[in-house]
Amino acid sequence: MFENFVIPDFLPAAPEMFLAIMAMTILMIDLFAKDARHSIAFWLAQLTLLGCAFIQVYTSTPGVVYTFSNTFVDDSLGDLLKIFVYLTMIVVFFYSRTYLSDRPDMNKGEYYVLALMATLGMLVMISANNFITVYVGLELLSLSLYALVAMNRDSVQATEAAMKYFVLGALASGLLLYGMSMIYGATGSLEITEIAQSFGAAEGNRTVLVFGLVFMVSGLAFKLGLVPFHMWIPDVYHGAPTPVTLLIGSAPKFAAFALIMRLLVSGLLPLAQDWQGMLVIMAVLSMAIGNLAAIAQSNIKRMLAYSAISHMGFMLLGIVTGVVSGDPRYALNAYSSAMFYVIAYVLMTLGAFGVILLMARAGFEAEELSDYKGLNKRSPWFAFIMLMVMFSMAGVPPFIGFFAKFSVLQAVVATGEIWLAVVAVIFSLIGAFYYLRVVKLMYFDKPETETPIEAGIHVRLLLSANGLAVAVLGIFPQVIMTLCAYALLTSF
Repeated sequence: MFENFVIPDFLPAAPEMFLAIMAMTILMIDLFAKDARHSIAFWLAQLTLLGCAFIQVYTSTPGVVYTFSNTFVDDSLGDLLKIFVYLTMIVVFFYSRTYLSDRPDMNKGEYYVLALMATLGMLVMISANNFITVYVGLELLSLSLYALVAMNRDSVQATEAAMKYFVLGALASGLLLYGMSMIYGATGSLEITEIAQSFGAAEGNRTVLVFGLVFMVSGLAFKLGLVPFHMWIPDVYHGAPTPVTLLIGSAPKFAAFALIMRLLVSGLLPLAQDWQGMLVIMAVLSMAIGNLAAIAQSNIKRMLAYSAISHMGFMLLGIVTGVVSGDPRYALNAYSSAMFYVIAYVLMTLGAFGVILLMARAGFEAEELSDYKGLNKRSPWFAFIMLMVMFSMAGVPPFIGFFAKFSVLQAVVATGEIWLAVVAVIFSLIGAFYYLRVVKLMYFDKPETETPIEAGIHVRLLLSANGLAVAVLGIFPQVIMTLCAYALLTSF
């Protein structure tokens, strides 16, 4: 029975295995440790992520390595995105620490364990080379996030958000799974790299393939929060505890980007003419509805939720213009621009929610836009960091958001899709209004209280570094842009 069994190479999956073991270990230690502040769980979680990053760098190879019967792939794209996931989660934990410490009913070791399990789901999604692996990673991430959203059991708002997220998430997972089953039926393969090669033999089943593609794109669009599958984002961002909102809005974007690249670009490139049309419509609608709906918001978390929808629509433009009329010349420039945009967006999201979490204190959430009135008088430095983040999100030079938008627009114009670039610029200008409104509140309105903002030294340093990175990487974006291009070039 086992005579043909080949022992897989475990080294490419070493970070994932280390993370899984450590998550279980932290759960058991936190259960028996007499630690009311759960400091042990926090520091062990941080050491785990640093350990994963070290293992990732140590085990990385310049080539593409397949293991576990070709269900798992280790390449430069996966390595780079995973490093960004680890760094993002480290920052998320540091920003969340003070908020959770002020709320004993939420300050539990389970937060760190569930967040680490969500991270494991992201890592599996990034390295998935098989539909089953994709689904396992996706569900591990999703189930962890559902539990995190509902962590504050005394909050009706959080429970309602978790229920909406769970029901809609289950529906999206079903769509994705059904699409995968149709593609499997037409091509006879679950392996992503084999599916592209199977298209010649599956030409007679093109209708089935296109139907499967529609369902799969719908499932992916839900995970990215694209119109018309965006309904959950404002309610979940608003209802979830702020540290959980930060987690949902940051690191999973890397996994979603990897999933799009693996499924659509690597596996379903012969159907590019079909999925590009769908993505163009989603991108334009996401930019339109995201920016227009954000203007009407008085809650900053809901505003950032609609902002996320518009940003993901903008990022999609890079994916759309990768292959035009079967010509792959523009692919590397377009895909690396989209990848850079995701990195820039996550960096800006960390900065924005870092300031929100900094202002939140026991019994006060700092969720309303009016809470930011006169922030410059209470804390000039943190008001300046928020100003840099808002300017960057609006696409004002010289911040990273400007270069991210500029590189995507450059990729769109290079393919001759001028109308698409014009539409993107128009909606970016509309979106600038609600970002600049936050700046106006901070600098030109009177504060409701003169109380200075207190924060631990580690949060002050990290948030300052975050804000400065938004500025410095906008002036010197070449390092990350080169890394993105190299990772894509050596992986596809």
